[in-house]
This record gives sequence, C-alpha cells and structure tokens, in this order.
Amino acid sequence: MVSSESKRRVAFVLIDGLGDVSLPMLGFKTPLQVAKTPNLDAIASAGVNGLMDPVEVGLACGSDTAHLSLLGYDPRVYYKGRGAFESMGAGLAMSPGDIAFKSNFATLDENTGIVISRRADRHFEEEGPIFCAALDGMKLPSFPEYEVRVRYATEHRCGVVVKGPKLSGNISGTDPLKDNRLLLQVEALDDTDEAKHTATVVNELSREISRILISHPLNAKRAAEGKTIANVVLLRGCGIRIQVPSFEKKHGLWPCMVAPTKIIAGLGLSLGIDILEAPGATGDYRTLLTSKATAIANALSAPLQTCPCVFVPGKDEYNAGRPDGYDFGFLHIKAIDDAGHDKASLFKVKGLEAVDRAIGQLAKLLWQAEKCGGFQYSLCITGDHSTPVEYGDHSFEPVPFTLCHLKDFVGALGGETAIMETSLDPFPLPTVKAGDGFEVEDEVDRSEKVKAYAGDSVFEFDELSAARGCLGRFPGGEMMGTIRAFLELRP
Repeated sequence: MVSSESKRRVAFVLIDGLGDVSLPMLGFKTPLQVAKTPNLDAIASAGVNGLMDPVEVGLACGSDTAHLSLLGYDPRVYYKGRGAFESMGAGLAMSPGDIAFKSNFATLDENTGIVISRRADRHFEEEGPIFCAALDGMKLPSFPEYEVRVRYATEHRCGVVVKGPKLSGNISGTDPLKDNRLLLQVEALDDTDEAKHTATVVNELSREISRILISHPLNAKRAAEGKTIANVVLLRGCGIRIQVPSFEKKHGLWPCMVAPTKIIAGLGLSLGIDILEAPGATGDYRTLLTSKATAIANALSAPLQTCPCVFVPGKDEYNAGRPDGYDFGFLHIKAIDDAGHDKASLFKVKGLEAVDRAIGQLAKLLWQAEKCGGFQYSLCITGDHSTPVEYGDHSFEPVPFTLCHLKDFVGALGGETAIMETSLDPFPLPTVKAGDGFEVEDEVDRSEKVKAYAGDSVFEFDELSAARGCLGRFPGGEMMGTIRAFLELRP
C-alpha cells in the first residue's frame, strides 16, 4: 500500500467514447484529429503514448466491462451485470441476494407491444424523478413478499432493485435494444428453479410498471403537449453486487472519483472508490466540466489547500473525503460518448475542445499545488471504448492512451507562464446549430516541440499518432500496471 507520505499522485481522465474513425466531412480525419487540443497534445508530447484495447482486440465492449478491465478487474471473472452499478450509483443500497437493472424510460405501442422509442426523452430531468417516486415501493400482486425500489439516474435512465427470497441474476431483460421491435419477455438463462422463478417475477414487474405509468397524470400532460409518453421501463443488464478486493488493496493507491454518470459511480462504489460531489456536473451535455476538474484537483491537493498559492475555487463546496488527500483521482467525462451515439460529428469535435480546456484547468490547479512542494503529479488520459459518429454505437477500435509527469507537461505547453494564463472560469459545453461547419486546417509544423519534449516522438493526441508511441498496442487489463510503473510504485 502507498503510505500517506507518498508524494506521487495521478489525475486520471477518462473520456467516454473517445475513439472514432475518419470521416469524409472532416477531410477523412477523426474528430480528435480535427479538434484543437493544445493541452492533450502537450501531454502526448511530454510523456509516453500507445493504443489500448479496453478489454481485448476486436471486442466492442460496454462502459461497465471496459472500466472493470481498465481498473484491473477481469470482467470475465468479476462482471455480474450492469444493473447493480446503475442502481448503486443512483443511491439504492444493495444486499447479497438482491437483483438490479439498468433501465430506460421508453415509449411502447400498447396495441402491438412494439417499443417505438427506447428513450422516451433524453431530457427527462424533471419527469424522471416524478415517475420514479410513483414506482418506488410498488407491490407485485402475485408476489407480495418482494420489495421494489426505483431511483432516478440521469437523462432517461433509472435504477431498479428487487429484494426478496430466491432471486437469480441469470435472466434476460425486456429491452429489444433497437427501436420498433417487440418488447421482450424475460427468460431464465439457466435451468435452475431460482432463475425460472425470477423470470416470472420480473415479467410481472414489467407489466405493473407499465400499468402505473400509463395511468400517471404526467403522461397525460405530455401527450396533450405533443410529447412522447413514458409508458414502459425497459429492464436490462440484470445483475448482483460484485464482491471484489478494493481498489486500494489491489493497487496500493487511495482512489476517488467524479462520475455523475450513475453506472460509473456505482461501479466505483463496488470497488471501494470514494465518490466526490461536483456541483453542476450532470453526466450529459449540460455538465460543468470545470466543476469536475476542480473537485479532482481539490481531492488530490489535500492537505495543501490552506497554502495561499493553491487556489481551488469554491473549495468548501467539494467533498475531499480523505483529509490527507487521495493518490488516484478519476475524472469521468460522458458527453463525448453521447455525441457518438447521437451521430453528432461537429459536436464531438467541439466537445473534445471543451474537454481539452477543462484538462488545462485541472493541470493549472495541480501545478499550483505541486509548486508548494507537497506532491508530484502525473496526468493520464484515455477512453473506455470508441463510439464512432458514423456508427452511433460502441465499436472495437482501440483508444489512444497518454501519460506524463505534470512538470513535463508544463514544459511542453510553454513553461509556467503559459499554464498560469489558463483561465479557471467555468464554461458550458458548446452548442452546435444545424448548418454549422468548419474547415479542416493544414498540417502544422510541430518539430521544435518534438525535439524538446518527446518521450517517444509522439506530439499529438489522436488515434493514429498514438500508434507510434513506445507503449505499442496493449490490453486494458495492463493499464494500472503501466500507471504504477510510471509512478515508480511497487505492490
């Protein structure tokens, strides 16, 4: 275990859905190649780079399995379904024997049983909590011995937990996974009595949820306003709470996480990672990236916050959790993945530029702390999977990975004067209107920076440049070992 006297700490930024493929509208470049990302380029120039397959070559993985792999937990061994992560992240306590689902509010054609839209509305922040309150504590007529808990997560998502005797997580879900397909019936995935019984219980749960939602006055109001109604909850990813060694015991690093996306927060809780509050961080397009960066910087700089040269805006608003600070600060950014799913190429470019700006803010805050002489910081940036805008879904392309010491980043950026010019003012994610466009710039000569600061001759952060890195192409299960070796830590 790393002692509390350790002076090495790492800020780990995971950009969900980072990777992409070249697009004709972008001059046959990827969004990351087109985006202006001086801070990401400086990290690449200052450190070591590579291409990472989050789980394995050729696998289009989900965020949950990818995160487990990256954090050092083989998903083939530990993965028990994503429902528990979503529900725990939403604030639902789970005990051994409980089952949980990652769930969507959706729109069902009651006459045909076809799911018209798997997302009733991505912007469901007002209605979601109201519907969840109506469902929380609901009773199943045929199975009164079971308790049902429902909690709103983000956007159109909620967590659903079922508590009671003889439940199995080895069942299918009701989600057809694509629009305009029949709502599925839950089936047992093995021959045990528990799985067969659980499938019967959950099928009744699905019907009762729809019955309550159909009669809810809020749906009548939405219909009158011409909006889609939410008359079904799609239940998928049935899972139980995983039992694993804590992150701290496994890696010897005290971890914290900023992850408004509930499934990632729940996964972190399952690994014993402290979840920090970041006001204004939402896990969607409305998120305040500056707040996330500030929360991580605050947690990693403790107990230096009383030092006058450490400026953490609104530091009293943030929960640092551990008085002497954390060694591993995990900052999760979701909006880039949403852009891929929404096939929004221009927003993905502009969103990456906003992420770059927030990383610059994080680096400045950590640099102020490092100047006090208390800790030495490193920056690590990568993704959990690719979400190409051309496909609108996760794919199997590897993601770029970069890792550097903060002092080398400052040098690559242009020195202390350059980093201290970084504004710490909060900013929203950009808005993109139909018809907006941009021109793809010609290549820029960066040879001087390469000569001065290249760890491995890579000086830009993108999918193709990372392939030239000294780390080569490696599986995500090796990531924590790479970070620990870079920090010169040992078990």
